[in-house]
Amino acid sequence: MPAENADRPVAGGAPRGAPAPPPPLTGSTLALGTVALSLATFMNVLDTSIANVSIPAIAGDLGVSPDQGTWVITSFAVANGISVPLTGWLTRRFGQVKLFTGAVVLFVIASILCAAAPNLSMLILARVFQGAVAGPMIPLSQALLLASYPKNRAGTALAMWSITTLVAPVVGPVLGGWITDNIAWPWIFYINVPVGIAAALATWAIYRRRETPTAKVPVDAVGLSLLMIWVGAMQVMLDKGKDLDWFNSAAIVTLACVAVVGFAVFLIWELTEEHPIVDLSLFRGRNFTVSTIAMLFAYGLFFGNVVLLPLWLQQYMGYTATLAGWVLAPVGFLAILLSPVVGRFNDRVDPRIFVTVSFAIFALVLFMRAHFNTDATITTLMLPTVIQGAAMAAFFIPLVSISLSGLAPERIPAASGLFNFARITAGAFGTSITTTLWDRRATLHHAQLVEHLSPNNPVTAQALGTLHGSGMGPDQSYAALNRLVDAQAFMLSADDIFYVSGMLFIALIALVWLARPVRAAAAGAAAAGAH
Repeated sequence: MPAENADRPVAGGAPRGAPAPPPPLTGSTLALGTVALSLATFMNVLDTSIANVSIPAIAGDLGVSPDQGTWVITSFAVANGISVPLTGWLTRRFGQVKLFTGAVVLFVIASILCAAAPNLSMLILARVFQGAVAGPMIPLSQALLLASYPKNRAGTALAMWSITTLVAPVVGPVLGGWITDNIAWPWIFYINVPVGIAAALATWAIYRRRETPTAKVPVDAVGLSLLMIWVGAMQVMLDKGKDLDWFNSAAIVTLACVAVVGFAVFLIWELTEEHPIVDLSLFRGRNFTVSTIAMLFAYGLFFGNVVLLPLWLQQYMGYTATLAGWVLAPVGFLAILLSPVVGRFNDRVDPRIFVTVSFAIFALVLFMRAHFNTDATITTLMLPTVIQGAAMAAFFIPLVSISLSGLAPERIPAASGLFNFARITAGAFGTSITTTLWDRRATLHHAQLVEHLSPNNPVTAQALGTLHGSGMGPDQSYAALNRLVDAQAFMLSADDIFYVSGMLFIALIALVWLARPVRAAAAGAAAAGAH
C-alpha cells in the first residue's frame, strides 16, 4: 500500500492505520461476557413482543380504548426502527463499549419510566425513549461477541447470540400474558431492571479496556432528519393500516407517499454525502445485499406466521393467551439444542447449505400447518412447532455470517445495524400483511361457505334443528351458526397463508445461492491483504 494512503479512512469511518483489535477472551471471562451480552439482547428483543398481549389491560388501567393502547407498540417500533441504522455512525463517534453500556443503562431507566407512567401520554413518551436507546443494543452485542471469540469460533459466538434473538419473541407473549394475568402490567417493564443492571455492570467490567477507536465524525443532520421522516411514516402506516382499512384511508395514503418520497430522497442524499448517517456502501457487497434481502423476506414470513397462529388459537379455537403461548413454546427446544452444533460447523460447511436446510424445514412446517382444522388437538398443533426449532437453529447464524463475510471489523457495527433494521422492518411488514390477508381471505371463505347453507339444505336444517333443540331461539340459532361459519372461514384463511408462506420459503432458497461462498470470499480477502 502506498504511504500516502496509509491513513485514508475506509467506508465506515475507521482509518486504515487503526490499531489491531484486542485478543479474544478466554475462560470464565469469555463465559461471563457471553452471558452478559446475551441477557441484554434477550431483554431488548423480549420488549418488542411482551407488551402485545398486555394492551387490553394497559388500556383499561389507563382509561383509554384498546386502539389508543396500541400506540404503546407503535411508538416503540418507530423509535427503534429509526435508531437501529444509526448504530454504525454512533459507534464511530462514541465507541462500541461506551455506546452499548450506555444504551443498556438508558434502557433500564426507560423501563422504569414505562412502568411508572401515570397516563397513556407519558407511557408513549417513555416507550419512544426506550425504543430509541434499544436500537444499538442488538448490533453492538453481536459485534462485541464476535470480537470476544477467536475467528475459528465465530460460529459458536453467533450461535449464542442467535438463541436469545430467536427464543425471546416466542417467550415474550407467554411471559407478558402470565405477568399481566397474575401480577400487574407494569411488571412487564420492571423485570428489565435487574437484568439490565447485571448486564451493564458485567459488560463494563469485562469490556471497558477493549474500547474501539473513535472519531469526531460530522453529524449528517439532513440524513438523520430524512431517516426519521420516512421510517416513522412507514412504521405508523404498517401499524395502523389494518385498523384504518389501508388505502381506503386518506391518512394511510398520505403516510405511504411520505414514506416513499422520503426514502427516495434519503437514498439520493446518503449516496452523495461525504459522512452519511447510514453507510449504504455496504450494499455494494453481493453477500451483504443477498443475505439482507433474504432476511427481509424470510423473517417477514416467519414473524407473520408467529403472530397468526396464536391469534387464530385465541379467537377461534378457544385457547387462552397463556395456552396459545405454550403451543409456541416448544420451538425453543431444538433451537437451543442445535444452535451450538450449527455454530460449530458454520466455519466448515458452506452457510448457504445451512440456510437451504432451514428454509426447507420452514416450508415443511408451514405445509403441515396448512392442513390444520378446527378439530386439531394440542399435539397436532405442537408437532410442527417442535420441528420449526431445527429451522430456527440454522436460520440466523449462517445468514449473519454471509452478511458479515469479507467486512473489516470496524464495519461490522454498521453492517449489523442495517441487517437488523431489515429484520425489524420485515417483522412489521410481515405482521401487517399477514393479519390483513387473514381477514380478507376469511371474508372470501365466509361468503363461499354461506352459499351452501340455504334453509333448504339438509345439513343446514339439521344444524338449526340441533340448535333449536338446545333451547335457542331462531335469531340465536342463526348467530351461533354464523359463529361456526366464521371459525371455519378463518381456519381456511390461515391454512391458505400457511401454504403460500411455505411456497415462498422454497422460492427463497434460490435467492440464497446468489451469494458467493463465504470461505472463498474470506480466502480472497486474506489473499488481497497479503499482497
